[in-house]
Amino acid sequence: MNWTQKRVLVTGAGGFIGSHLTERLVELGAKTRAMTHYNALGSYGWLSDSPRKKEIEFFAGDITDRDSVRQATRDVDIVFHLAALIAIPYSYQAPQSYVRTNIEGTMNVLQSVLENSVSLVLHTSTSEVYGTAQFVPITEAHPLQGQSPYSASKIGADKMVEAFRASFRIPAITIRPFNTFGPRQSARAVVPTIITQLLRGNAVKLGHLQTTRDLNFVSNTVDGYVMAAENPQAIGQTVHFGSGREISIGDLATTIARLMSKEMVVESEAGRMRPEKSEVERLLADSSAARRWFGWEPRVSLEDGLTETIHWLEKNLHRYQADGYVI
Repeated sequence: MNWTQKRVLVTGAGGFIGSHLTERLVELGAKTRAMTHYNALGSYGWLSDSPRKKEIEFFAGDITDRDSVRQATRDVDIVFHLAALIAIPYSYQAPQSYVRTNIEGTMNVLQSVLENSVSLVLHTSTSEVYGTAQFVPITEAHPLQGQSPYSASKIGADKMVEAFRASFRIPAITIRPFNTFGPRQSARAVVPTIITQLLRGNAVKLGHLQTTRDLNFVSNTVDGYVMAAENPQAIGQTVHFGSGREISIGDLATTIARLMSKEMVVESEAGRMRPEKSEVERLLADSSAARRWFGWEPRVSLEDGLTETIHWLEKNLHRYQADGYVI
C-alpha cells in the first residue's frame, strides 16, 4: 500500500494505542486525521506532546455523537476505530456509559463509514470478550463470554461490526489485541501499576496474583494494524495480535522487579480484585491467522518491552497518581 496516497482517520487517537498508531501512520506518509475527545482544555491527549503534532489534522469531537463522527469520517479512505471506554473496574460502576460509548459509538462509526463510502474500517476489539479461556491457545473461534460490563459492551460492538458486514457489506476488519502494554499506558493497567509502585518504593499492591495474561508490546500491536490494513484478505475477518506467551500477574511483578533491580514485597489487596465470577483467569493468544495471512510476528519481546516501558515511566512518573488505586 502506498500510504502517501491514503487519507486516514484514527478515533481515540489521543489514547495509549491510538497515539502510537497515529504517529506510525504519519511516519508512513498517510494524511492523518486524529479524532480526540472534546474537552475544555483543548487537550489532544498523548498527542498534545507528540513530535509529530504539526503533521496531524486534529478533530475534537465525541464518538457518541453521530453528527460529530459523520463529519470526522468525511473524505477519508481508511478508519482505524479505537475510541472506547476501557477501564474494567469503572464498568461495574457506570455500565450504561460503556454501552453508549462502545456499542452506540461503534454504530456511529459504521453508519458514517457507510454514508461516506469509506473503503475500509478497522475496528478494535479486546481479548476480554473471551472471558476465562475455555481452551488455549485461544483462536478467533473461541466462544465469547461477557464476564464484565466492559467485555459485554465490546462484544456488542464486535457484533455490530459483524451485522454491518453482513447487512451492508461494509469492508471491515476486527482487530483483537491481547493485553497491549508500553509507554503512555494508563495506571489502570497492570504493567504501569507495578512499575510506578516500584519506582516509589518496594511495596506492590495487586489483585489476583495467579491470573495469567498474554502481554504484547505496543509497537507489535501497531505493526498488526498497519499490516492488516495493507492486506485485503483480512477484510471480513477477526484477527488476533498476541505474543503467544502466558505469564501470571505474580510472575510478571517478579520479572519487573528483577529488571529494575528492586527488592519487592507484594500485597494482594481485596479492593483491586474483580468479583469472583467476573475475573478472567487465563488468556493466551493463538495469532497464527495473522502470521498466515500477512506474516505478522511480535518483534519486541516481553522483557525488552518492559525495559523500554520502565525507562519511559522513570522519566514520566510525575504524570501518574502517587497514591491510591486508579480505576
